[in-house]
Formats: sequence, structure tokens, C-alpha cells
Amino acid sequence: MAISLASLQRRQVNLPPRILVYGVAGIGKTTLAACSPAPVFLPTEDGLGKLDVVAFPQANSYADVVGAMDALLNEQHDFESFVIDSLDWLEPLIWAEVCVRQKVNAMEDLTYGKGYVYALELWRDYIGRLNRLRSEKGMLIIQIAHAVIRRFDSPEHEPYDRYDVKLHQKAAALLVEHSDCVLFCNYRISTTKSDVGFNKKVTRAVGDCSRLLFTSERPAFLAKNRYNLPGELPMEWPTLEAHLAGTIQTDHVNA
Repeated sequence: MAISLASLQRRQVNLPPRILVYGVAGIGKTTLAACSPAPVFLPTEDGLGKLDVVAFPQANSYADVVGAMDALLNEQHDFESFVIDSLDWLEPLIWAEVCVRQKVNAMEDLTYGKGYVYALELWRDYIGRLNRLRSEKGMLIIQIAHAVIRRFDSPEHEPYDRYDVKLHQKAAALLVEHSDCVLFCNYRISTTKSDVGFNKKVTRAVGDCSRLLFTSERPAFLAKNRYNLPGELPMEWPTLEAHLAGTIQTDHVNA
């Protein structure tokens, strides 16, 4: 079919965001997601603790994950948010499914990294269902992950360490690309130098237990957003929701 300029349309997509939240252990990522509108959780690990939330049984296979998502797609419900907790425990389920389909015992049995390429096909299938939940059911998507420190090879500077999503790097890149917000959770930390004598000083980290959401990339961590969020926010759902909804104006522009 021929395409002409007459086919151009002005588009404004008004769908709920796809949020990936990752950070250090025990900081409250699951608690943050539990405050989202009418959430339903799909746990892949035993991480809900004593939170009073509605949740599917813990997924022990990729089929369990697909089944839960298909139930939300095909049945009537009033849930407004879908929470995966967590991605780094979902990944072994995907690897196990790859091994079953390729008839091997371990991912390493598939030479030249082919197993992780096959895994991307399942990740794309998973992302496709997430997008359908968002577009067909109007659901907010929240994916929770832990953080890992990795070496970052910058083309402009010497390599350095930074926080990243705790997934195989191919999978992490795919999920980050398909997320509207990648939010890094950490405590507010500063450093102080103490004189220990003999003309020596020791640098120590100090903090006040303030928990923050970082919304744009810095050398120390990966982050992004498509909502003009300020560079950091208190780790509170009402504040994040207000910014996402545009009810709080900011002077910051984040790519």
C-alpha cells in the first residue's frame, strides 16, 4: 500500500507507564509497588513478607508466569496495576524453559551464548503480554528487580563500576529499552573524611536513612524516564504518582 503525507496523524498516547524499579536489598521496592492503584502481584520469589496484597501463587515455571498474565488478559477484573516481583527470579524460570525447549541440561550446553539469545525470545513474549495488559486492560506495569554492581566500559572515559539491573546483560538491555521509567532506589549517602593520625585520612560513608528514587542516569547507576521527572524523588508512591500524572510541575528535563 502506497504511503503519502496525507496519512500523517497527530498522535498522543495516553497509556499507563511501564515502570522498572530496581535497587539495593531491603530498601522497600515491594512496599512501594504495593501502594500503586489496585495492584495484583505475580511473585517469582518469596518476597512479599507480611504485606497485605492480592497475589497469584508464586510462579515456579515460565508457564506459571504466562498463565497468570493470560488470566488477567482473558478474565474480567478490577485490578489497575500489575506487579512482577522480581525480574531476577523470573530469569531462571526463563532459562529453565529454554533448556526444556532446546533439550539441554543447562544454558552453558548451548555454545557461543546461544542460550541467552533463545532466552530473549521468551523475554519478548513476556514483554508482549505486558504491553497487552497495558493497552487492552489499561494496567500500570511495575517490574521489580535487584541491583548489581558491574564494570561499565565507557567510550569516553576509563572503565568504572556502576549499579545495574541484576539480569543477564542482553535481557537487562531489552527490558530497560521497553520501560518508560527505570527508577533506581538507594539511600541518601554522603562521605566524610576523618583524620586517623600520621597524616592519614579515612573516607567514610554516612547516611540519614532517607530513601530516594533516582530517575535519570548518572555515572553511578542506570536510570531513565519519559515523563520529565526531577532527577530524584522521595521513595513514596503518592509523590511519584503525582509527578507521573503531571500534577507537580518541574523545571527538569530528562532524556
